[in-house]
Amino acid sequence: MAGHFEALPGGGAAVALDEVEISILRSLAVQLLELIGPGDEPVEGEDPLAALFAEGPSEPPSDPALKRLFPDAYGDEDEELRAAAADFRRYTENDLRARKREDALAVIRSLDALSSGGEGGAILKLTADESRSWLGALNDLRLTIGTRLEVTDEDEGGELYRLPDADPRKPMVMAYLWLGALQESLVETLMSGA
Repeated sequence: MAGHFEALPGGGAAVALDEVEISILRSLAVQLLELIGPGDEPVEGEDPLAALFAEGPSEPPSDPALKRLFPDAYGDEDEELRAAAADFRRYTENDLRARKREDALAVIRSLDALSSGGEGGAILKLTADESRSWLGALNDLRLTIGTRLEVTDEDEGGELYRLPDADPRKPMVMAYLWLGALQESLVETLMSGA
């Protein structure tokens, strides 16, 4: 099972992780939370319904990784599409950010709840809901790392994957590939259990 998810009864999944993998996953999830930013906590005494209708930003983020996590809905070919994209962002981005935060927090919580499985590792067991949160977080992590590495569709099998060990990007490329394998394994496991 090492590094490969297996189906659990009830639609969940399990994977064996060693201490280093647990530490890396937790660190990346914390960094993702920091990148996404804090949520807007309701102010004491504030109408909870007002928070539901709070408007978000209308401009895309300037950080390329955040721009990848929160892309424009319609592109920017003309003024009308830019206006529609701004409206869409204004009314959806806060909820999308909250969901991405919850996914990252679900990863952190499940890793923090692990007890040692002996020999420096543990078996991570996820419910169906936790598995969906993990899929979201793994996807967000890969998008973020891929953006930082400037991975493009043309890079598939390209030079980025054959970097020398001395290249400072090598650890992030290895994390990117590992997260992709974990994500693929989790998708296959959940699909086979459906």
